[in-house]
Amino acid sequence: MADKKISLGRIPAQLTKSYSVISFLILWEIGCRTNVINQNFVAAPSTIITTLIGLAEDGLIFGHILVSLERTVLGFLFAIIIGIPLGVLLGGGFKTFERIVKPVLFFLGQFNPFSLFPIFILILGIGEVSKVTMIFWVSLWPILFNTITGVREVDPLLIKSSKSMGAKRLTIFRKVVFPSSLPYIFTGIKMSSGIAFFMLIAAEMIGASRGLGWLVWNAQTNYQIPVLYAATVVISLLGLVINGLFRLLERKIVKWKDSVSF
Repeated sequence: MADKKISLGRIPAQLTKSYSVISFLILWEIGCRTNVINQNFVAAPSTIITTLIGLAEDGLIFGHILVSLERTVLGFLFAIIIGIPLGVLLGGGFKTFERIVKPVLFFLGQFNPFSLFPIFILILGIGEVSKVTMIFWVSLWPILFNTITGVREVDPLLIKSSKSMGAKRLTIFRKVVFPSSLPYIFTGIKMSSGIAFFMLIAAEMIGASRGLGWLVWNAQTNYQIPVLYAATVVISLLGLVINGLFRLLERKIVKWKDSVSF
């Protein structure tokens, strides 16, 4: 009975969080239907939903989603493969390597990715390689810098205790350093996942023939306002889903984080 009371008590709280969103959508719909909002520029929520259903029935939207996800995953994985090991090296006491590489990396990390678009296209062309490289570039820095911070924030007492028990360097890394830095690494990964996906949309507006970014650009060019808003909604939902998946993965892997919080 106690469990039922707890679960029922949570329902109003969850509904309360949705009130503002529902109210906004209702006002948006009313504004469009009463011509307070010009539907030549803003599609009504009902129109957006109808357009999404039509795109789904035709199967067009799924092809664009798959293309965008493929580009994002490739660039994102390369960023993880390079960013985490490099961050461990820079944060893990390799002083000579850190002095040589760190200033250059921090300098490169300050570049505005949008200003690098022409350079990537000039060097790599307008094909898939340039788009994946753009995703890799923007995804790398949050992962790298958060990994460095995570490794440096490991409690020195844990490392000293491991050494006093005769643990070797590799064992200390596997059992102490890496697990302790995982919350920071996941923070970097979640930041990168959002940045990577939305940066891809911008990249697909240049020299692409498929993908959600191209769909937005094509809808805008051909003045297909409902399609433009429908594609934007899909992009936002995918961003939320991707971030939610990484949050779920973090809870599964870093279980000790909640148990030691105060």
